[in-house]
Amino acid sequence: MIIFPAIDINGGKVVRLRQGEFSDVTEYSLDPLAVAQKWVASGARWLHIVDLDGALHGEMKNFDIIEKITKSVSVPIQVGGGIRTVLEIEKLLQSGVKRVVLGTRAVQDQEFLKKVLAFGKEKIAVSLDCKDGKVTQRGWTETTQLKGTDFARELEHLGLQCLIYTDVKRDGMLTGPNYEALSEILTTVKIPVIASGGIANLNDIKKLLAIKPRSVLGAITGKAIYEGKLDLKEAVELCSKNA
Repeated sequence: MIIFPAIDINGGKVVRLRQGEFSDVTEYSLDPLAVAQKWVASGARWLHIVDLDGALHGEMKNFDIIEKITKSVSVPIQVGGGIRTVLEIEKLLQSGVKRVVLGTRAVQDQEFLKKVLAFGKEKIAVSLDCKDGKVTQRGWTETTQLKGTDFARELEHLGLQCLIYTDVKRDGMLTGPNYEALSEILTTVKIPVIASGGIANLNDIKKLLAIKPRSVLGAITGKAIYEGKLDLKEAVELCSKNA
């Protein structure tokens, strides 16, 4: 299992939101590049970057910062947040981003998703962000009537090879992931799944490693590592031992 340190960028700063609420923001750093380098130095094998401004406004706002990070660290990066055009995907991939994470546009337009999967299925992920089992969109500000499991099946049918599952209510709360919902997704589809939302400590990592019948590809952690609740190096080493 891969541990993905999250770097959420809002107004050029590294922040975390509680339950995806833009009105409830905690700032952690004025320097996203320094944060990225810190997590890589702590053993991160991947980085997960979110352009929160992009997610809110529907177009990338922090590309320059993202590009600086891709050119300054030695590990692969996946990026999401407001990416809704082919041109934006091309721009990110050309800058060195290894995987582009789609959200709203994938929910609204499956023909678009079919088209961009042609870039290479290993280069595209979809973020399945759910609240009470229903898919959210537009930076988590809108909840649809689409069930997460139903959407996951549709994505599998289209050939998606990487799914990020987030329980919005758990995100930034340090209450532990929604293991029940995550297990339901894992038994519904065979797509590799990255868990996100709620990770509080090393015990949560151990529980994710123990999920059966199918293992989790990775886990995204944010607030826990920023507030010292989870030691990133220790988490990475644990996952390496269980590889």
